[in-house]
Amino acid sequence: MKVGILGLGTVGGGVVNVLKKNGASIERRTGVKIEVILAGVRDIKQDRICDTSNIKLTEDPFEVVNHPEIDVVLELIGGTGVTKKLVETAIKNGKHVITANKALIAKHGNKLIQSANKNKVRLLFEASVAGGIPIIKAIREGLAANKVNWVAGILNGTTNYILTEMKENNLSFDTALKQAQDLGFAEADPTFDIEGVDAAHKITILASIAFGIPINFDAVHVEGISNLSQKDITYAEELGYKIKLLGIAKSQNADVEIRVHPTLVPKNRLVANVDGAMNAVLVHGNMVGPTLYYGAGAGAEPTASAVVADVIDIARQTKLSQDTLIPSLGFMPDKINEKNILSIENIFSEYYLRFTMKNQAGLLAKITNIFADHDISINSMVHKEVQENNQNPDIFLITSKTKEADIDTIISEIELLPENTEKVVKIRTEELNK
Repeated sequence: MKVGILGLGTVGGGVVNVLKKNGASIERRTGVKIEVILAGVRDIKQDRICDTSNIKLTEDPFEVVNHPEIDVVLELIGGTGVTKKLVETAIKNGKHVITANKALIAKHGNKLIQSANKNKVRLLFEASVAGGIPIIKAIREGLAANKVNWVAGILNGTTNYILTEMKENNLSFDTALKQAQDLGFAEADPTFDIEGVDAAHKITILASIAFGIPINFDAVHVEGISNLSQKDITYAEELGYKIKLLGIAKSQNADVEIRVHPTLVPKNRLVANVDGAMNAVLVHGNMVGPTLYYGAGAGAEPTASAVVADVIDIARQTKLSQDTLIPSLGFMPDKINEKNILSIENIFSEYYLRFTMKNQAGLLAKITNIFADHDISINSMVHKEVQENNQNPDIFLITSKTKEADIDTIISEIELLPENTEKVVKIRTEELNK
């Protein structure tokens, strides 16, 4: 089986190395010799992390997707501009396509999958979510007997590293980000990571596979960690929680939630203890209960592992002459059904709230009365002591489960109190146990 690669950088070079190092084992598993014959690169003269002596290099990417001998195209250049056109051309030319491009799938996956089905080729994208963790295959195939109730995960290693450093070493967000950039965990422009967009691309894909719905990135609620204060991480610890940036997707009858935001998770949950640049995904099936998948979410070899796993799927299919393809989203194409994706105002959650108030008599009574007026309980509450250098102590609490719109109403009323000195901080909580 002849393979063409678009992009021979970190992941592309990793794929070549995996195929070379594990080629004999892969041939035993598939009965197929897999050979990379052509790679599209930006600069032929650039140094590579892999041996290219047996691979023709070209600076024209369309030479790859139009090459008559290539069976499978690996799209590893990223972006959604010319990349989309390259993938469309490869599919129309009857070539299977494998991509690690979460943005491409999140934004254009529906049409690309339709085109692949029409042309009787496969569009696979295991490496687009959680790097080396085979989470797409786990949901699409391993848990296929289940109705998936929810998926929640740490899907971005950069933000998880930053939050870990803020917690473990008492660093500010800016200091932790700079450290992540110095170590190569964060890009020079980290916006997509720290503002939650990268995680949103990934949870969009997982939600579609979990629930059999069209891919709908535009409906996802997205919040990042750039405004997260170190004191909230400390206060969460006092209440028995850790803060993680989670991608969350839930299915409830005709409604679906898809959201990304900082989340308080109980400290005794396994996912709360996933630190550094690692990823972890929890999937709850109605038969199997909660299942956890953990591993490296990025890097040359982990991501290349996921890409090559998709190559192996196609090689097996080719060897066995199977006409029936496993659907890209796990459901038969005519059974992908629209569901109402709830706006963030209509979700139900427990909430961590922090107020900074002037220390005056009767303050706590005012706050609790506002909650009582809206019939919302307070599960736990802490009023910090007044310090000589701070006459405006913090009050923080965890609410009972309630509708977000109602919590926002309470926040608006509390911010109007004359004792209030700052904007109220709100972070959602998730138990992740049932």
